[in-house]
Amino acid sequence: MQFHHHGYVSTDPRVQPAAGTGVERPEEIPEEVDVLIVGSGPAGMLLAAQLAQYPSLTTRLVEKRPGRLAIGQADGIQARSVETFQAFGFAERIAAEAYRICEMNFWTPDPERPENIVRTARAADDPHGISEFPHLIVNQARVLDYFAEVAAVAPARITPDYGVEFVGLTVGEGDRPVSVTLRDVAGEHEGRERTIRAGYVVGCDGARSRVREAIGRRHIGGQAAHAWGVMDVLAVTDFPDIRIKCAIQSRAGSILHIPREGGHLFRMYVDLGEVPEGDDGRIRATPLAAIIAKANDILHPYSLDVKDVAWWSVYEVGHRVTDGFDDVGPGSARTPHVFICGDACHTHSAKAGQGMNVSMQDGFNLGWKLGSVLSGRAPESLLGTYSAERQVIAQNLIDFDREWSTLMAKKPEEFDSPEDLAEFYTRTAEFPAGFMTQYPPSMIVGEATHQDLASGFPIGKRLKSAPVVRIGDAVPAHLGHHARADGRWRIYAFADRDAVALAGWAQWLATADGSPVRRFTPEDADVDSVFDVKVVYPRSHADVEMSGIPPIFLPRVGPFGLIDYEKIYAVDPDADIFALRGIAPSGAVVVVRPDQYVAHVLPLWATTELGDFFAQHMRPVRERAAV
Repeated sequence: MQFHHHGYVSTDPRVQPAAGTGVERPEEIPEEVDVLIVGSGPAGMLLAAQLAQYPSLTTRLVEKRPGRLAIGQADGIQARSVETFQAFGFAERIAAEAYRICEMNFWTPDPERPENIVRTARAADDPHGISEFPHLIVNQARVLDYFAEVAAVAPARITPDYGVEFVGLTVGEGDRPVSVTLRDVAGEHEGRERTIRAGYVVGCDGARSRVREAIGRRHIGGQAAHAWGVMDVLAVTDFPDIRIKCAIQSRAGSILHIPREGGHLFRMYVDLGEVPEGDDGRIRATPLAAIIAKANDILHPYSLDVKDVAWWSVYEVGHRVTDGFDDVGPGSARTPHVFICGDACHTHSAKAGQGMNVSMQDGFNLGWKLGSVLSGRAPESLLGTYSAERQVIAQNLIDFDREWSTLMAKKPEEFDSPEDLAEFYTRTAEFPAGFMTQYPPSMIVGEATHQDLASGFPIGKRLKSAPVVRIGDAVPAHLGHHARADGRWRIYAFADRDAVALAGWAQWLATADGSPVRRFTPEDADVDSVFDVKVVYPRSHADVEMSGIPPIFLPRVGPFGLIDYEKIYAVDPDADIFALRGIAPSGAVVVVRPDQYVAHVLPLWATTELGDFFAQHMRPVRERAAV
């Protein structure tokens, strides 16, 4: 963590100085806002935390609940989400209180006594080493708390406006074309309706989204005619794997068992079987006692003595994806002003642990784009990439979840082998971990023409970090972990063996008119305020002399012009990043988006191509000044 660059800090360095709209932020929602977020679920709270880094914007978040969420339904935190938490600065803290999944065990009927279950397989949770981050279980409410903290201590000082319900909207013309009707449903003004104007509205208001309804988008899909009971319980049991994630299949049905944080709580998804035609939702009235009895039948010969129930529900599996994630149709001449994220876009079963995780990535994808457009860094056309990128991901999620939930609902005798479920879990591990997403070429994703220069950083996929050593202080680090969710682009220069090509590239980036740093960084801002430029040398940190490092990698920041020494790296002797990520001896430039996805890979000599890439989606400083 870096601080002191604006002067000595003796208080919590996570609390950034208030700035812009964060100074004396009004308690009442203003009549005009730049961004209105509807709903304080995972997508909405991440979006607020991201936009809180843009203090020039007026951002408000409304939530009809009277206060914070106390018990969340989602709890699975995939490795990609923990990677995202790292960018927001709380990965270590939330991991310390979470349950960590290291293994998944599989239970099926005992061939000799089929009325009993036996363990038939153990599967490592990340057998392929997909990520250095863990797979966690923690209450959704705590995830929201952490994002709320980030938003509240960021420069814009965003806090949710609780007890405010979204009623409807219309989209017109002007700088703030969205007219939004809100209603107070709690507090001293309960029952009051008012209309505000917004530049952009983001609906993060769940599966029954009113924002989705207001823009005429439709949820496409249906029910899978299968019901499950889910319960978070404290219980005494002789089941030996009660603290290990398990898929349990028996003659009486199936259970997906998930230990929870705190060492005692656990969640069970209990198979209630096929839903009869014409049931009309009556299955949802299944009493808790029946779910517990069913769980005991499935677990035989083991028993479950439930002592306390924190939360429970009954649901029917549904798979739906919305026909568009914004308010404009294909071929529309105007840019979108209303967006939807999370469950408002895609709904599915809970058993793959994807809902909260994919929702947060929706918010991460949209947040920096809204911030870039509204702060003048990017043209409005950038916002069209949100629906284009995320709708495909949502459909992939629905397809995966349909297969996984179908397998979980199968009877043991319907499998060719007792190991089939474990094999599927291992084979598909990269998808539920959150790392299969790969965005296609666009204005913010380049073509793979030079992918061979950095084969381990696939263009369009998230940057897979690797160990390095900081040259300035010899501290071992992970290259990607230093990046924060601050809206900046990352440019990683991997030096050629003799650093001759690197020197020419660095000189161009610092001084040439075509350099993105020169074209798109305001003159009164720190040189790294838009582009965070780092270098990695293919040798030991002891073999790199500070005097030979180009100045672009040692920028002067803050009012005192202090030198930032945390942008210069060398290889870790035990894990050479050049070998691990397939970096060519001639070096490479790896461009990474603010949401951690690799946007381009280029040779060190391809300066024109680098400048042209950013010119597609960024506005020059002179153009911004003219506006």
